[in-house]
Parts: sequence; structure tokens; C-alpha cells
Amino acid sequence: MFKKILENVSNCPPLVHCITNYVTVNDCANSVLACGGAPIMADDINEVEEIISICNALVINIGTLNERTVAAMIMAGKKANRLGRPVILDPVGAGASSLRTNTVFKLLNEVQFSVIRGNVSEIKTIDQGSGTTKGVDADISDAVNKDNLDQMIAFAKALSEKTGAIIAITGAIDIVADHQKALVIRNGHPMMSRITGTGCMLTTVIGSYCGANPEQLLLATAAAVSCMGLCGELAFEKVQAQEAGTASFRTFLIDAMSLMNIETLKGGMKLETR
Repeated sequence: MFKKILENVSNCPPLVHCITNYVTVNDCANSVLACGGAPIMADDINEVEEIISICNALVINIGTLNERTVAAMIMAGKKANRLGRPVILDPVGAGASSLRTNTVFKLLNEVQFSVIRGNVSEIKTIDQGSGTTKGVDADISDAVNKDNLDQMIAFAKALSEKTGAIIAITGAIDIVADHQKALVIRNGHPMMSRITGTGCMLTTVIGSYCGANPEQLLLATAAAVSCMGLCGELAFEKVQAQEAGTASFRTFLIDAMSLMNIETLKGGMKLETR
């Protein structure tokens, strides 16, 4: 299913324009490089239109918001839309403050997003206008589980139809959906939540995969989510073997992404179509 997706990233490395947050920016850049793309970080309003013009995809992450970058996000997003480039939104902490929540809706009104990736609380905020986000983490009461999985799949499909974007809800169980089809992914490891930035890193990998596969956004997004989850599992195996901790896990995670190939993915992915 994902062979061509990974081949396109390898054969035509995408240049990914990231307007992201200063907490995770270095790990995001390294994640793009590790998965086969090339990152460029630019958030000044005086250059974002030029930068996106030479890029294959745009990633917008609201993790550390300020008024200056919001204007740049909108300008870059509109330019990407005019050029037909995929635009990926990471609504970090939507629902935690009025600034974040209002900014997400301003972005949704001004820019057509190709993919929206967030934790379940952030995605629910996009649908409902408010949420129960705990800082930048999902509320445990929102978690996707085997009991509410069918309901959450239907929710993701409906939100995809509403927004015109692929919806990626990530957590212990991941859902990637358009308005007709959903892919449920069960890769990953709890240790991924013990380092900062795994969600942000995943969003830039999605940007890379979508930039190289603009006609296959659903599969590209699902491939990125599967790869990242499997990388978390492989990184934890190394942590266990070396009796290491979270800092080593972060390094092993990026290592695993840089070594990912279709054989490894095929052997380790846990995916079903719904």
C-alpha cells in the first residue's frame, strides 16, 4: 500500500516550508531530513510567499503563537493554496486558550488545509469550537479506544467532509480519514508521550510525504503516521536493550526514521481499513 509513497519521497525529496514552534523546531527539521525531505524554517511575513513558492508543501504549527507569525501563516497558506501545494495544520493546544482557538478558526477561514493533524482534544475543538485540551496534551476523557472507535471514525469522516481536509487524530490508536474512508493505525509506544515534540515531528513528516505525493494525500498521511508509530516501537526496543532513558529515546526515534524502508514498514505496521 505504501511502497510508492516512500519511493516518491526518496526519488523526489520534497522541500518542506515549516512555520512551527521554537520548542520543537530543531527536532522537526531533523525529522524532515530523516524521512528523506529537506526542511526550510521561515516565518517572517516579508519572505514567506517567496519561500513557499520554491517548496513542495507547507506545515503550519501553532505551538508558540504570536501576532507576527499568525499573519505570516495566513499569507503563506494563501500563497500555497494558489500554487496548489499541500498545506498541513497542527493545531497545538487548540482549546487551551482563546488565542489558540481563535487563531485556528481564523486559519481555517482563510486557508484551505490538505491535512489537519492533532490529538483528539485538539481535533474536537476544531469541530465544536471549544475543548478540554490539557495544555498541549489531550484530555484522557477524549481518548480513542476500542469502545468508541466506530464513533470516532464517523466523527473523523464527517469533519473531513466539513473541512475538506484529511483528518489525522493521533494517540494510542490513530485514525486517518477522508470523508469516505478511514485507516486505523495501532503502531506507537507510550514513551513517545514522555518527550516533547513527537506530534510536531509527525506533522512535518506528514508534510514531507504529502509534498512528494500531492495526489495521494490520504495514503501519504497514513504512511507517515504508520512510520512514526513504528519508529517509536523500534526506538523503545533500543532504550530497553541499553537501559537508557528519554533523551536516548529521542535520538533513537530520529535514527529509526532515517533507517525506515518499505520492508521494515511492511513487517511492523498495524493497520486496518474502515
